[in-house]
Amino acid sequence: MELTQLKYFQAMAKCRHFTQAAEEMAVSQSALSRSIQKLEQELGVTLFERHGRTSDLTEAGQKFLFHVDRVIRELALAEQEIELDNGGAGVVHLSFLHSLGDTFLPLILRQFHERYPHIDVKLNQQSSSMLAEQLTSGETDICLCSTMNEPDTAWMYLWSEEMFLVVPEDHPLAQKSRVSLREVGDEPFVALKPEYTLRQQVNQFLDLAESHPQIIFEGDEVHTLVSFVAAHLGVSVLPHVPCTEHLGVVFVPISFPLCKRAVGIAWNTSRPLSPAAMTFQQFTIHHFVHEGDIPLTQPDGRGNAAR
Repeated sequence: MELTQLKYFQAMAKCRHFTQAAEEMAVSQSALSRSIQKLEQELGVTLFERHGRTSDLTEAGQKFLFHVDRVIRELALAEQEIELDNGGAGVVHLSFLHSLGDTFLPLILRQFHERYPHIDVKLNQQSSSMLAEQLTSGETDICLCSTMNEPDTAWMYLWSEEMFLVVPEDHPLAQKSRVSLREVGDEPFVALKPEYTLRQQVNQFLDLAESHPQIIFEGDEVHTLVSFVAAHLGVSVLPHVPCTEHLGVVFVPISFPLCKRAVGIAWNTSRPLSPAAMTFQQFTIHHFVHEGDIPLTQPDGRGNAAR
């Protein structure tokens, strides 16, 4: 039994189609078929139920795939660990919420690259539901997100992010030092789409205030919402968004209810992190939990950033 056979089997199990699997592995279809047939002979079981050019895993094939995935993953981790030990490059796949891209992420990435220039961080911006799916499937190593309660997933608190009422600078509420969400019940409101955790949290805040403004727009990006507020199309509740002061909006602190969200780091516990991913995980946790030295800016209430 050879590693190449296992990789061919894994590709076929994923594609379920000989032509597609052969293209993915850059081999001829006949070579792929012969390799899998030889593997079945060595194991003494049928791994695939063939239907022309497509195939489905048998029960034995499903069991074998579980172990093959683990073996190939462990070998890849071993290669990465040896490469890192020898000063080579590593890769970590990092996914994060849309609303975190303007605050924490650029700062931590800059410091991480200064410390570990040989580790490449592949970034992916997603909604909270997609983050959970990617952790489960193995598409990403680490997520930066709000609380995650998925099976086989660990989540560790990093910091709390304050939420603000975002209004145009000439809005009556813009002159207040603090505002209650009870005061926005009659305001047109712009928000993220319902699948975003931030939107779900904003809904909870509004419910606590017994405030039910008319939602006139649901979007995917916080910058879009801020632009809509600047155009006097509505108000919103968001974390501070840097570099938006020129738009003519004000981030007003909220007095009621307490509007904060927890932000943390999540990873899948059913498989080991790669050395590069573990390095990023420990670096991030160390800076927030032990040092707390990542400078996060917050507005002073007039939309101006203040430490």
